[in-house]
Amino acid sequence: MTSSPAPAPVAAPGRATQLRQRYLTAALLVLPFVALYLLFLIYPTLRVLQLSFTNADLSGNGSYVGIQNYTRLFGEPTFWTALVNTLLFILLTAVPNTLIGLGLALLILRLNRLKNLVLAAFFLPYVLPVSVVTNVWNWVLDSNFGLFNFLTGSTVTWFQDPVWALPSVAFVTIWWTVGFNILLFIAGLRNIPPEIYEAAALDGAAGWRLFRSITWPNLWPVTSLILLLQLIAQFKIFDQIYLLTQGGPFDKTLVLLLYAYREGFQQQHGGYSSTIGVVLMAVILLVSAIQFRLLNRGERS
Repeated sequence: MTSSPAPAPVAAPGRATQLRQRYLTAALLVLPFVALYLLFLIYPTLRVLQLSFTNADLSGNGSYVGIQNYTRLFGEPTFWTALVNTLLFILLTAVPNTLIGLGLALLILRLNRLKNLVLAAFFLPYVLPVSVVTNVWNWVLDSNFGLFNFLTGSTVTWFQDPVWALPSVAFVTIWWTVGFNILLFIAGLRNIPPEIYEAAALDGAAGWRLFRSITWPNLWPVTSLILLLQLIAQFKIFDQIYLLTQGGPFDKTLVLLLYAYREGFQQQHGGYSSTIGVVLMAVILLVSAIQFRLLNRGERS
């Protein structure tokens, strides 16, 4: 009885074949994200850029007009009013929101009891939808039967007063979003090794010296991230303004996104509204780049 010959050994795939398989697997895994990114971000961005050079209506139908929309926009006083109001709103929210978040995070970490309950109380507003937040503060700050005016005896019409309308919306925004900053700061503070504080205490450092020499330098990356997120978020402010003031009184709370909404959805000027969107995007990129350089310089110094 003759035995059958042993099967020939199968050659292992070459290195080039293995690399191709890895690249193919990686490409297949990334493909869904790339497709969605191109479809829902890159295409709309290019479409808005293209519409900004047309006199299109809200449906997107219109003829090419060159830079006419940009010339009109930069010569429009309402645009400069909206830009100034947007920058003022950022000054009223971005830095104060960051500082308040840092201060509250430091206080919460010092609590011995009810630490999680207090943190949850500060974070709870952040999970509320903007409609609920604005309804709550419309009631609290109502000039006729609002809780705040009743307790303090004030007669200020907070969201209708030309002086107090924008600061009032800024206050509501800080109350709504500061919980997220507190959470980030607490995570950053807990990542600082306690051994550093122990060594500094042995050298006699305490109080403000510990904060200035240890806490603040180690917390700077988190602080710069929060400032950058705040800057971008407040440049895109729309919901609170729309629901609380509608841009009034006398355009004192008119911001860029609300201006674009008015032109696009109320005046049916799709091309001009796209121009406002393009300019807003350019301003955000420019200011973010400047802030990023300044924050990096502060981190190195």
